Amino acid sequence: MKDSAVLLIDCPDQKGLVARVSTLLYERGANILHADQHQDHELGLFFMRVEWALADDSHSSQSFDLEAFNESFAPLARELGMRWKLTSGDRRPRMALFCSQYLHCMADLLYRWRAGELECEIPLIISNHREVETLAAFYGIPFEHIPVSAATHAEAEAQQLELLAQHEIELVVLARYMQILSPAFVVNYPAAIINVHHSFLPAFTGAKPYHAAHARGVKLIGATSHYVTEVLDDGPIIEQDVARISHRDQVEDLVERGRDLERIVLSRAVRWHLDRRILCYGNKTVVFD
Repeated sequence: MKDSAVLLIDCPDQKGLVARVSTLLYERGANILHADQHQDHELGLFFMRVEWALADDSHSSQSFDLEAFNESFAPLARELGMRWKLTSGDRRPRMALFCSQYLHCMADLLYRWRAGELECEIPLIISNHREVETLAAFYGIPFEHIPVSAATHAEAEAQQLELLAQHEIELVVLARYMQILSPAFVVNYPAAIINVHHSFLPAFTGAKPYHAAHARGVKLIGATSHYVTEVLDDGPIIEQDVARISHRDQVEDLVERGRDLERIVLSRAVRWHLDRRILCYGNKTVVFD
């Protein structure tokens, strides 16, 4: 909801956490729309997501004082050892899209954005190829072509980071961007770079995983979307999906179904991030309903 606030919390688990948070919201006059929590009993951790309306109802002009709540919640968070983030839906996050030559994920995200499924601004598309330029122009989004080679990788990343800073980008989505980001790049966007790839890893690596999977006779194919960390393809997983195949399916069928899965899991991951439904801890995620 545009007219709502979301509070994300993680902290050591203890009795009364839900009551303490909900009581403070009640005292401030919040109308809670959604509330969800999760406990990791093995690690003794507590996770919570609360969303509430910023206006009382459609017949009232009175609004929730988010700044006052922020000030009153901070002492409670310190007392309970909370990590927390408070955001408002009245501000649309700014997202940049990266891709190379495969455009299926890019086209899907742009369509969903234009259709209103993704609540964000997209002020920038970056690619090391020009195939996406026409698509960017169709949606009226500025396009930057930045070629990348082994010799120019660092220079290209420096140019990319400068553009991201100029456009005040908060989320980077790798919509089949076939380049490995350096640790120096990734450190600028912790838990704010989302990638997608096939789910054959680590069994079938290399440039033609679907060919290798077909030769092995696999019965399931899939796709994974995750946050990017310094370790290649090892970041916290956000979403995965699979499809069953048979001996009748050829390599082309695997590729086609794999691309469909990539579209689905990437769009879900991006939407959940924008909806402020994800908490990272360790190398895992909690994705709230």
